[in-house]
Order: sequence, then structure tokens, then C-alpha cells
Amino acid sequence: MEILVISIVFLLLMAFGVPIGTCLGIAAVVTIINFDLGIGMLGINFSTGIASFPLLAIPFFVLAGVILEKAGLAATIAHFFELLVGKMVGGLAMVAVFTCMFWGALSGSGPATTAAVGLILLAPMIKHGYDKSFAGATIANSSDLSIIIPPSIAFIIYGNITSVSVSALFLAGVIPGLLTGLGTVIVAYVVSRKRGYKGIQKRGTPKEILIALKKSIWAILTPIIILGGIYAGIFTPTEAAVVAVFYSLFVAVFIYRSISLRDLVRILVDASVTSSVIMFLVVFAGIFTWAASVIGIIDLTANAIIKISPNAVVMIILVNLLLLALGMILDAISISYLIMPILMPVLTAFGIDPLWYGVIFICALAIGQATPPVGVNLFTAANLIKGSVDSVAKQAIPFVIMDAIILLILSLFPILSMYLPIKAGLYTP
Repeated sequence: MEILVISIVFLLLMAFGVPIGTCLGIAAVVTIINFDLGIGMLGINFSTGIASFPLLAIPFFVLAGVILEKAGLAATIAHFFELLVGKMVGGLAMVAVFTCMFWGALSGSGPATTAAVGLILLAPMIKHGYDKSFAGATIANSSDLSIIIPPSIAFIIYGNITSVSVSALFLAGVIPGLLTGLGTVIVAYVVSRKRGYKGIQKRGTPKEILIALKKSIWAILTPIIILGGIYAGIFTPTEAAVVAVFYSLFVAVFIYRSISLRDLVRILVDASVTSSVIMFLVVFAGIFTWAASVIGIIDLTANAIIKISPNAVVMIILVNLLLLALGMILDAISISYLIMPILMPVLTAFGIDPLWYGVIFICALAIGQATPPVGVNLFTAANLIKGSVDSVAKQAIPFVIMDAIILLILSLFPILSMYLPIKAGLYTP
């Protein structure tokens, strides 16, 4: 009965368009009160849901990303890549992919990357003859890399739920992120060549490229300092997030001199709003997970999944299909809190390494950011081009297929995810 109530309340609220975080919270509270599961646990779960040292990294990484965005660093990075590959067939599409890959390492957010890069590159792409929906789809799908390439908010959430080292997760995401980026570049090139999308007229001279590199070097150093400090043992991922904020402020105020004291107020407001939305989801998803555990949904579902097939690869592929379907209707944070508590006993039963599966899990969720009807990157891109989500989604199909192929490869070859963390001594299987 309890399972029926929590499920019906959750699904009804979603059907009426209630925000997912609110759906999770209301469904959990109704179940807790109706079946006397302990109303006092609400306050405890609320506080413990956010009183986590690793989660402190989220608002700081968000703040650092907003500072760098307002400072205009995305434009300098895009100009550098434009001089490098802009003259090639589909050059601007590849510039968009490379810029999104790099900017994703600074923002850790798909929608933020879509907005920042889209504002810079959509107009030039359309001006050079690119279909505006294809331009939007290229940037939307390239921005998926923001939650795969470290530092990633999604990896921080996963590590907090599963107790897997966030540092190891960051390093595990490097090769899969590069592979996914390479696949995106290939799709962008093939489609551009087929449609005759040309690059810019002039390739950058060595001198121009060097000047552009000098202008963008401070932005390029950001992920190097963050990740280098983590893997050198100088600071933890949470401390690295704080370092990223101060470094970003230093670069924006003293190097580029592109933000003022008045801008800082707006930056703090924007970062606070974004962080609040994320933590709102974290808290209420945590309460929902606790309620689901108490009434037995997690054990029941986990046992059902284990019985589907004795083969671990088959199980992973089936769960990947489930994640791709959920990614069409839910955000990555909500899926993490809903699904990972169920999957943890399943991973244990099949002997699957949680670090390896963390990369697969996040890569599957990344695809969901560019699949309708709730693909946040698609909506952001469609809004920027003032077009329909459907038109952008159609142009995104080749990218989604390529991402799915890479997801399958990562599911079949664990070494692609595990090599760097093991080599660095951060993880022992």
C-alpha cells in the first residue's frame, strides 16, 4: 500500500507539471505522514542531506563558473579554437565542440555551457550558412560533456551517494569525456561535409594563434590548476572548488579587468540561485530515497533487477536503456538519487566496480540532457536560436546515436574508465 501511495502521488504531480524536486518532496512527506514512518525524520534527513563536506564543492564550482562566464573568457577560448580549426570543412561546428568541451571543464553544467557558448558561436555559424537548428543541436550535444569532463557536479553527486572517491571519479571521466568529444567532432564534420558547411575564409597565422593563446591562457590554466592540485594531493575536490573561486576572481578582476564590484553582486545572486536549485533537488530527493527505502521499494526493485539476467553485461545494457528513457523526463540529479540507491546492491551482487559504473552512469545521464521532451540543453539552445525544441531535437539525432555507441563501448571495456585512476594510485579495484 505504501509503495502504491508514494508512486501515485509522485506520478500525479509530475503529470500536472509540478517541478521534479517538489514532486519528490511532497510524495515522500505524504507517505511519511500517512503511514506514520516518523515525521521527526524529515528534519534529520533535511539537514543530513546537505550537511556533507563533498557537496560543499557544488556552490563553489558554480560560483567559479559564473565568474568566468561573466568575465567573458568563453569568447577568448572560442577565438583561439577558431584560429586553429575554423577554416576546415565544418570548422565552426568543430570550434563549437572544442569550446564546449573546454568550457564544460570550467562550468560543470550543461545548460550553462550551452548558454555561454551559444551566445558566442550561434550567430557566426548561422551567418556562415549553417542551419540554425543544426547549430543549436551541435552546441546542445557538445555541452553534454560538461557533466563528464571534470570537474563535474554530477560526479560530486554520485560520489556523495555511493561514497566513491570524487577525485578518482574526476580522473575516470577524462578518457570517456575525450572519446565522447571525439565522437561529437566526427558527427559534426560528417554532417557539415555532406551539407557543404564551410569554415571561415582565413586560417589563423602562427602569430595570431600565439596571441590568442596568450589571451586565453589564464582560462586554460583553470582546470589544470584545479585538477593538478587535486591529484598532487595539495587539496581535496572541495578545497579545489574554493581555490577555483579565488583564482577566477583574480583572473576576472586583475588580469582581464572585465568585472566590477557591481558585477560581483549579480554574480553572487546568479550563483546562489543555481546552487539553491541544485541543493533543493538534493534535499528532497534524499528524503524521497529514505522514504522509499523504509517502505521497501529499493530492496524490491533491486531484487527484481538481479533476477532479470545472471549476466552483468546484459544487466548494465538494460539499465543503460532505463537511464536513457528516464533522461528524457527527469534531470540528472533526480535520477541519481532515485536510481543509485536501487543499483548499489545490484552492483554488489554482480561484482561490478562502482567507480567504473559511475562513469557509465554519468555518460548515460549526459545523453539525457539533449533528448526531448525535458532535455535542458535542447531547451536552452532552442531559446537562443528562437526556434522549436522539436527542430533542434531532430538535428541532434546523429549526435545522440554516436553518444549511445560510445556508451556501449564504455560498458564493454572497463579499462577505458579505470586506467587513469589506477595508474595514478587513486583507486584500487
